[in-house]
Amino acid sequence: MLRTGIIGFGKMGQTRAEAVAASGKARVVVVHDPDLKDGRGHKVAADAEAIIADPALDAVFICTPNFRNRPLTLAALQAGKHVFCEKPPAFTAAEVEEIMAAEKASGKKLMYGFNHRHHGSIKAMKALVDSGRYGRVLWMRGRYGKSVDHNYFSTWRAKKELAGGGILLDQGIHMLDLFLLVAGDFDEVQGMVSSLYWNLPGIEDNVFLNLRNRATGVVASLHSTMTQWRHLFSLEVFLERGYMALNGLKTSSGTYGEEIFTVAKNRSTAPAATWEDEERTVFHTDTSWNDETGYFLDAILLDRPVVSGSSADAFKVMRLIDTVYRCERHDTGLLYDRLRAD
Repeated sequence: MLRTGIIGFGKMGQTRAEAVAASGKARVVVVHDPDLKDGRGHKVAADAEAIIADPALDAVFICTPNFRNRPLTLAALQAGKHVFCEKPPAFTAAEVEEIMAAEKASGKKLMYGFNHRHHGSIKAMKALVDSGRYGRVLWMRGRYGKSVDHNYFSTWRAKKELAGGGILLDQGIHMLDLFLLVAGDFDEVQGMVSSLYWNLPGIEDNVFLNLRNRATGVVASLHSTMTQWRHLFSLEVFLERGYMALNGLKTSSGTYGEEIFTVAKNRSTAPAATWEDEERTVFHTDTSWNDETGYFLDAILLDRPVVSGSSADAFKVMRLIDTVYRCERHDTGLLYDRLRAD
């Protein structure tokens, strides 16, 4: 059984600890958090460095504020640990390349926490797209947003130097990752960023962006926001012979509503189909945390490559985010050449 440590034992760290226990493949030996009052039965380390240096540990879970993700990942890899790190991987794609070099040198497994990939509805969507039953993907549309209140000002997420950015790095990164999962890649980006309500330096509260893969023609549109005053998740994929729509997302808070996956054939020929022709599946349980954690542990135990949630996936999504922020700085849409993370 693998022995693991968790750095950052707030909500996410505790969620990961529960998933590790549920897996039956590993156990959490030690945890650390600067504000920790209760280790919940686990040994509490004095600091993160003590966990990274512990020779008895096989793997480390990093569940810290954004600014600590890159340095802790580098340190853990260099210490010979397998690493699971929550998103975002870093603040720039160049920083992810630095991590990838350390990963290669270490020979250890590295995986990032893009748990949306492991929702049952997303798995069903991906399998159906890959089957070819509805033809090739033509375009996608994503909306992902939440409501925050004035307590937001007192959190690390409201500080550029700690968060790295606003709603795009917080939630939009998940939708971009799903776009990449479905379409493969994009090499054209148009982005607009606004901060009209919260007025926090470097912390955007809205992002509007369009993506295109020039080789396949696939276009995707995203709106990520924290000023729509309600929680909302919507991912739509339109194909040659049909469409798929995922509305709502099963979470512990329940604030995104039911997770409903809808599939239907296209309506380009008479007689026009009706809404009753749609097939709807409701996913009542969120198993993404357990499934994702189990995937990482299996990669270690079975010596399998991390294919989903890999550093290469992290590099792709951070390259898109880099470009969106450059669009804003230069007040223009930008193109970038496709890069390969070999």
